[in-house]
Amino acid sequence: MPRDYYEVLGVGRDASEAEVKKAFRRLARELHPDVNAHDPEAEEKFKEAAEAYEVLSDAERRGTYDAYGQEGLRSGGFDPRAQSFGSFDDLFQSIFGSAGFGFGGAGGRAPGADVLASVEVELEDVATGAPREVSYQAVAACEHCRGNGAEPGTPIVGCENCGGAGQLRQVTSTPFGQMVRGVVCDECNGSGRIPETPCGECGGSGRVRGLQTKTVEVPAGIEDGQRLRVSGLGHAGEPGAPGGDLYVQVAVAPDGRFERNGTDLISAVRIPATEAMLGTTVTVPTLEGEREIELEAGVQPGHEETLRGAGLPRLGGRRRGDQRVVVEVVVPTNLSDEQREIAERLDVTLEPDNLAPQHGDGFFGRMRNVFR
Repeated sequence: MPRDYYEVLGVGRDASEAEVKKAFRRLARELHPDVNAHDPEAEEKFKEAAEAYEVLSDAERRGTYDAYGQEGLRSGGFDPRAQSFGSFDDLFQSIFGSAGFGFGGAGGRAPGADVLASVEVELEDVATGAPREVSYQAVAACEHCRGNGAEPGTPIVGCENCGGAGQLRQVTSTPFGQMVRGVVCDECNGSGRIPETPCGECGGSGRVRGLQTKTVEVPAGIEDGQRLRVSGLGHAGEPGAPGGDLYVQVAVAPDGRFERNGTDLISAVRIPATEAMLGTTVTVPTLEGEREIELEAGVQPGHEETLRGAGLPRLGGRRRGDQRVVVEVVVPTNLSDEQREIAERLDVTLEPDNLAPQHGDGFFGRMRNVFR
């Protein structure tokens, strides 16, 4: 079982954002290989701490984790950025930059920007969750050169401008003497290497813009307007830098059969007054198909029938709400002479007991309960 994120960082569940950041920076110092070379598990421990920090430093993700745990995060599309890096240094630099804690590193490589896309789902998808294809324009790694910027079959050589260091020394004279600082090489953007023959497709940048189509998992219980975050599927970064994130805004298509009220679905069934008096069997739509409901004789307008478990789940949960079917009683109009005569004969036979309310809360009380 994955460890609790608060336990990983050694903070309480009420820790402030500053306390979370301080705890993570302390762990990062302890786990960096340049400081902790004797621990072969240091890299994995750092990735674990980085994942915990990624969640607890973000208010929205932290709220989801507190409410639903790691399962809730995964069902919402969270993909830990820490697991997508091939080396410790790449991960470390992506979080702290080239300066980091003074441990060096190439740095200077710009990460990719985030992308916003949208997708529409049906209520049936909200009930079960569903994969959906999302198309959007984004910068991606060049397939011709596989993102390294070099024409296939040609070498990538050390940068002559910085001697392969990725940084240049900049000397500034001050009243207190000379100050030397490192700046990112503007020829190789800090990588220390450049293609001898730039790729003909991307011009040596390693990236091209185009239409991207990805499959994302829309989790059960998603609300209209909520966003999913998928790490690394945004714009590609410069070679060696992480990509941006893809944010998918979900629209839930209106369904004329139902009104959504939290995890409950509300639908209506219309019957004539005669069937309300005599009792009847009606067919109602559900997300899984049609179902029959028996209505007793004397059913009143606004009466509710509840279909347990036929509603929607909460985001990150499994138990589904109910479907509440409201009965609408239709009074017949445009009566023929024969129909009017029958109705009049019935009317004169009605006694007070025939007109007594069947429920103590009355019509308006029942209607209030529909949207409680």
